[in-house]
Amino acid sequence: MVFSTNAQDRSNFKVGLNAGLPVGDASDVSSFSIGLDVVYHWGVSELLDVGLATGFTNAFGETETITDGAFEIETGFEDFQFLPVAASFRVYPTFSFKLGADVGYAIGINEGNEGGFYYRPLVGYNITGNTELNISYTAVDNNGTFGVATLGILFLF
Repeated sequence: MVFSTNAQDRSNFKVGLNAGLPVGDASDVSSFSIGLDVVYHWGVSELLDVGLATGFTNAFGETETITDGAFEIETGFEDFQFLPVAASFRVYPTFSFKLGADVGYAIGINEGNEGGFYYRPLVGYNITGNTELNISYTAVDNNGTFGVATLGILFLF
C-alpha cells in the first residue's frame, strides 16, 4: 500500500509600477501620480490569496500661474508622497481574472503629510503566466480623501 501527497506552495512575490490620475479633491492639488508596488501573497485555496502589500506613491503637486493685469503670481502644491503598509487579498473567479483589495495605513513621507487610512480596491488580469495588468482606486483618508485612479503592471517572481 502506497500513499502519496502532492502539496504545492502557491506563495508569490510581485513587484510592479503604476501610474494614475488624481480624482475628486485630489485633482485640485495634483495632476499625475506614479508608484511602486511590492506584494507578497500566500495561496489559501485555489480561489483565494492573502498577503501583505507595500510600495511608494508620489502624486506630483499642481502649479498654477495667476495673472492680474501686469502682475503674475505662481503658486503651487508640494508633491504628496506615501508608503502604504497593508493587508492584501485576492479572489480568483477564473485563472486569469482577479478581484481584490489592500487595506491598511499610508505613512506620509513629505512634510505636513500625516498619512491616513489606506484602501485600494482593484481588478487584475494575467496577461501572461507571470505578468499582471490591473486597474485600481488608491485612497488615503485623513480628514478628507486623497484618491487616485491607477493603471498598473506587476511581475511575479
